[in-house]
Amino acid sequence: MANNPAPKGRGSHLQPANRFTLIQYEDDFEHLEHDPEAVAELKKPKTEYFTDSARSIVTENESPDIPFRYSVNPYRGCLHGCTYCYARPYHEYLGLNAGLDFETKIFVKEDAPALFRDFLARDAWKPEPIVLSGVTDCYQPAERQFRLTRGCLEVAVEARQPLGLITKNALILRDLDLLRDLAADNLVHVTLSITTLDASLARVMEPRTSTPTARLHAVTALAGAGVPVRVMVAPVIPGLTDSEIPSLLAAAKAAGARAAAYTLLRLPLTVAPVFHEWLARERPDMLDKVEGRVRETHGGHLIDPRFGARMRGSGELANPIRELFRLFARKHGLDGDLPAYDCTRFRPPRTRSGQQWLF
Repeated sequence: MANNPAPKGRGSHLQPANRFTLIQYEDDFEHLEHDPEAVAELKKPKTEYFTDSARSIVTENESPDIPFRYSVNPYRGCLHGCTYCYARPYHEYLGLNAGLDFETKIFVKEDAPALFRDFLARDAWKPEPIVLSGVTDCYQPAERQFRLTRGCLEVAVEARQPLGLITKNALILRDLDLLRDLAADNLVHVTLSITTLDASLARVMEPRTSTPTARLHAVTALAGAGVPVRVMVAPVIPGLTDSEIPSLLAAAKAAGARAAAYTLLRLPLTVAPVFHEWLARERPDMLDKVEGRVRETHGGHLIDPRFGARMRGSGELANPIRELFRLFARKHGLDGDLPAYDCTRFRPPRTRSGQQWLF
């Protein structure tokens, strides 16, 4: 495992070994030992974009503890660089690693809006909500350039297709015009993920996300436009952020959220070394405490893979966290559901050829 210094703005400083490849590599800068500027430049991980020639864009989920069946992910990899991101291991299936590669090598599904149109235009499609995104953030910084999420939203507006959006980036406000249109017919829910109110912690733990203040501002702006908003406290990190639950829920209510939910930190596979390296680097005094409490909530492990337990944990520490969240969600009126989607308004979109439907 190479331990390469990374510049400000990257969550991981690691290139952890890929579980699926036999050959691993490490950078060797010995021949440049007398040229520190060259070494520093070579060690800067630059963002690279690659075309993902996906043939389909809508994924069906069968997990009983994920509250949606279909999702769309325009990007693979995520520039946000969140140290705890459960999606990091997916990059290993691409022959890359779950550390710096995940947040610097971004795969872009450039045909996402067209593929989404094709999916909704099928005779077999029976309308139900589709979520953007179920894995990596659909409003990560790459979206400023590629505008794939907006393209999918434009297709949804045309088809009156119900959508859920999950993000931790205030960039979502760019598309307020489309979201307002969908909200007018009960066709959209937005979930804003807020992990902490501590801006200094957020800056190093999830370096390229919007600040907590910007995310709360996004909640207010969305709510003001009539868009139903849920705040997701995710993940709750035992020993580090769990004490913020009361203040986070109070802030969510004040910003205009209608509901709230949470997930508990889990550290699968190659997420664990990335998170541990970050914690040892940025909060060394918290390392033993946090790791111990994460294990307490997952039966002595860093993750409990059982459905029903993997998101919420179990045991003497997970239960008080659950009760604390329930108490303050109820206090602030955030313990209900968002308004039901109206799936009756769906109409198939025009096909790529421009053909329109008569009925």
